[in-house]
Amino acid sequence: MLTKRIIPCLDIKDGRTVKGVNFVELRDAGDAVEQGAIYAEQGADELVFLDITATVENRKTLVELVRNVARQINIPFTVGGGISSVQDVSDLLNAGADKISINSSAVRRPGLIDELALQFGSQCVVVAIDTKDYGNRNMVHTHGGRTPTEIVTEAWAYECQERGAGEILLTSMDHDGTKAGFANELTSKISTKLHIPVIASGGAGTMGHFYEVFTDGAADAALAASIFHFKEIPIPSLKKYLDAQGISVRIEI
Repeated sequence: MLTKRIIPCLDIKDGRTVKGVNFVELRDAGDAVEQGAIYAEQGADELVFLDITATVENRKTLVELVRNVARQINIPFTVGGGISSVQDVSDLLNAGADKISINSSAVRRPGLIDELALQFGSQCVVVAIDTKDYGNRNMVHTHGGRTPTEIVTEAWAYECQERGAGEILLTSMDHDGTKAGFANELTSKISTKLHIPVIASGGAGTMGHFYEVFTDGAADAALAASIFHFKEIPIPSLKKYLDAQGISVRIEI
């Protein structure tokens, strides 16, 4: 059985970690490099760093920040925000990132997924999907959740896989920051249709929510931010809980 991954997410703005609710009302949550190092020590399986205003401000992800993070941690980490070309990805991988995450640029030009998978391999291409429920359909949003599209989430996830994405990072905007639980129904619908891993994001508030997203949601990994940043749930305690519940996780002896 493949182990389920626990992934802290650090949303970066002006070099600092921030966290909000439903993608708004951001508050400072600490130094990104220091936090990344702490999570690595605590047993996080991977890290995700998202420069959340890079696309909106029409600039590139901070390469120097990536370089500093790479010096401090010994686990895989993914970087996203403002990535729109093969050269952008090359710069980030050379700075020490293990994977990159694209969202708005992939929606704008889906062929970018094909190009990156061909150039660097699917294993380092993560497509992030920010989605919102409109009652009868879940729709993709871009530019940090600010811009709605007419793309149906499930269909887009499948297209990303077919174009060469190695993973899907699925964030429910409705659940983001609410601590009311992940979007398990949607996560399961996508995860069971795809053969690539799906990372669930948005809504973690209790240890039980992680158990539910791994069982009911059929997620391969679960990503969370504020509960880790503000020390509400320690990663070692979470992994011990999941292990006791029969969920296969990596626990360092």
